[in-house]
Amino acid sequence: MSSGELSSGELSSGELSSVDADLSVQRYRGAFARLYRGEMRLLLRRRRNMILLAVLAVVPIVIGIAVKVSDPRGGDGPQFIGRVTGNGLFLVFTSLTVSIPFFLPLVIGVIAGDSIAGEAGQGTLRYLLTVPVPRARLLAMKTAAVASFTGLAVLVVSVVGLIAGAALFGLHSLVLLSGDTVGLGDGLLRTLGIVAYVTIALFALAAGGLLISTLTENAIAAMAATISIAVFSALLDAVPQLSAIHPGLLTDHWLGFGELLRSSISVADLSRWTALHLAYAAIFLSIAFSRITTKDVTS
Repeated sequence: MSSGELSSGELSSGELSSVDADLSVQRYRGAFARLYRGEMRLLLRRRRNMILLAVLAVVPIVIGIAVKVSDPRGGDGPQFIGRVTGNGLFLVFTSLTVSIPFFLPLVIGVIAGDSIAGEAGQGTLRYLLTVPVPRARLLAMKTAAVASFTGLAVLVVSVVGLIAGAALFGLHSLVLLSGDTVGLGDGLLRTLGIVAYVTIALFALAAGGLLISTLTENAIAAMAATISIAVFSALLDAVPQLSAIHPGLLTDHWLGFGELLRSSISVADLSRWTALHLAYAAIFLSIAFSRITTKDVTS
């Protein structure tokens, strides 16, 4: 056999490198999956978090019962509430409209603000990093867990609203805001799109909470500061004299999901608003990555 040939039991250096790379990727994925599952179990077993989800679940039930026993067309009320009696799907939209300004940011602020600051305050962050767990992987895992919980929070409001709406008012063909009527299947697809849009919009706030959580070891302060992002943005959004900056505010398009309830959906607007939310998330997470990779963990 010539020097340029390999026997059947040998591998070239390039093949060995490829095998090593594949094994490294598999080990990384396995380690990341274990960390993610452990973090999600921790989030879902914590009594405080379950209470927060229970509060979210109560919102559509209370609204549904209130509408059932009263006249929703009388007086002022949240957007969509006047249509709830005609179609239970509108209870989902109304519940999200009511939850977005306060309840959902509260839940997300608690989860995101506590994600890293809570670990640092309890001393478990230092333990994690000495296992060792690479800091970038830790942040990626925390981001995935917080994003999952954000989606879960939006789903709780939506699913409970759908069930309560179906029980109290029934589910029917959906009369859009533009006056056109679409079938129930189309209405459910639009509802799913609304859930996805709201989740992405709120994930931007969650990313801000992750950033703040890397800046302090005081979990309470991180939670309060995260909620303050939403409050301050909403405050600026309410000042007419600042209308020039409104389109760029974090909270300005949180209720933009109403665009999905029109016969002619403006894909350009939805894409622009979604891109804005993702841009906020990318900026927050980039700074969080820079911070956590240089953070001096002392506790």
